[in-house]
Amino acid sequence: MEGLTIVGATPCVSSSLRRISSKTTCLASRLTPKSVKKHSLAALQPAFYLFSTNVPKRQIRARIFLPHLVASMEEVEQTYIMIKPDGVQRGLVGEIISRFERKGFKLTGLKLFQCPKELAEEHYKDLQSKPFFPKLIDYITSGPVVCMAWEGVGVVASARKLIGATNPLNAEPGTIRGDLAVQTGRNVVHGSDSPDNGKREIGLWFNEGELCAWAAALEPWLVE
Repeated sequence: MEGLTIVGATPCVSSSLRRISSKTTCLASRLTPKSVKKHSLAALQPAFYLFSTNVPKRQIRARIFLPHLVASMEEVEQTYIMIKPDGVQRGLVGEIISRFERKGFKLTGLKLFQCPKELAEEHYKDLQSKPFFPKLIDYITSGPVVCMAWEGVGVVASARKLIGATNPLNAEPGTIRGDLAVQTGRNVVHGSDSPDNGKREIGLWFNEGELCAWAAALEPWLVE
């Protein structure tokens, strides 16, 4: 029985080995060094095409051009900035003015002013229905404020960024409120929220002849 088993199994094993060897040889002949390299690098193919000019069409995204945004960033605007009574009392006037100067904006109006109740109510008339309105008026009229008119390209939006969020706790570090204030009711400074409001507020807080039109010597170094 052992002889029959050994003799009978040998041809089957040999035949199987020959078939495996044949397939291996065939596969090895296909996997040339060039094809192996190609298959290996395929796994590392990047999903983006930063340096390639042959970008698939599905990767191309449409660019949206918004000319009105470009125009607003190139237009010279005016904004009204006011250092509130807490900023004056804390001696922050110079610090706040310097931030706008260093940014490159032009100061066209500046005065220390005791705000009457009627003017405060007109300035904050949009908040008249709010429950905190009486307290806000008392706060603004509690001491002198520093009124400023600033001019520059995109000055309204840029000034708002310099000032920071209304709630100082949400304001980014580096902004005026983020660095110098801790509470909404004592947030140091006011800034116009639109070019139209900038003009309106400057006309409200400054009388005729209180603004100065002048040419800044550094202007050619700020804008083209």
